[in-house]
Amino acid sequence: MGRPHRIGIVGLGFISTVYLETLSKAPDAVITAVADLDAARAAAVAQTLPSARALSVAELLAQDDVDVVLNLTIPAAHAEIALAAISHGKDVYGEKPLAASFDDASRIIAEASAAGVRVGCAPDTVLGTGVQTARAVMDAGEIGRPLAATAVMVTPGHERWHPNPDFYYQPGGGPLLDMGPYYVTALVQLLGPVVSVIGAASRLRPERVIGSGPRAGQRFAVAVDSHVTGVLEHASGALSTLTTSFDGVATKAPNIEVHGEAASLIVPDPNLFDGDVLQHPLDGEGWDAVPPRAGIVGAARGVGLLDMMREDAPRASGDMGLHVLEIMTGLLESARSGARVALSTTVERPALVPLG
Repeated sequence: MGRPHRIGIVGLGFISTVYLETLSKAPDAVITAVADLDAARAAAVAQTLPSARALSVAELLAQDDVDVVLNLTIPAAHAEIALAAISHGKDVYGEKPLAASFDDASRIIAEASAAGVRVGCAPDTVLGTGVQTARAVMDAGEIGRPLAATAVMVTPGHERWHPNPDFYYQPGGGPLLDMGPYYVTALVQLLGPVVSVIGAASRLRPERVIGSGPRAGQRFAVAVDSHVTGVLEHASGALSTLTTSFDGVATKAPNIEVHGEAASLIVPDPNLFDGDVLQHPLDGEGWDAVPPRAGIVGAARGVGLLDMMREDAPRASGDMGLHVLEIMTGLLESARSGARVALSTTVERPALVPLG
């Protein structure tokens, strides 16, 4: 009682710097160990954290002073690290997606339940003022009965800026499994769980060219669909239309729109924590900005882990991660088969995050 939550971090790539900044400021958290396939990188990070030491992955998982493992490895390694941490009796919070396959993700949740440990999963961007304010407007009944939503993510691909983008185009990656979790999690937060999906997909280029860094100009193979679209049927009866693409150049479409009987909402980029929520009432003359009503002000990646450590019912939960992954893998399965796919999982909408 009263002891800070002791965190061990596995994977010290690009995204870890934001997590480190968030967690190092939390009074009830302490980073006790870090590990990476690059031992020199782990040693360098440990030098910036007086409470942490650099270890191998196996050593970190066995430490008594690690209560929760923060899994920031590439998607293909998510399940392996999570399952190993669970076998050592550790709680786990991982980057999205929960695993590269639905079967692996289901095993994570099942083994965590059997071991009596907890699992959390990014994205936690939905806990910021952007999505949470839109959720508060909807919960207050201001758009009436929600009928439909659209979500659009179009970019020319991460290889233009990432020096080692290969994993984005391997199983567990692609525009849907990489960027889709932000959009799908937001849709579930706003409209509730999904019962079935219909999808279509394409892969327009067999290879990509790295655009920056020491490997600039190198080509690598594309092993996943690079444009995925589909329809999500929510248990409430609302329908969401989703498009995720690494094949386009740009879009002027709002990231997310939600349409109700009494009003429509524009929801800000779910890859960010904040942003303007715009509301257009049925008899209104235009879009009006909604001041923040809910969510964590000034949030950054890592708040989902802090929420998991502090709350009995974590909002960025493993159950949410599993349901979101089944939605996405269901879309890919439907794209392959041409048939509607019914889902086996569901999840409760997490509690609204109070403004603060």
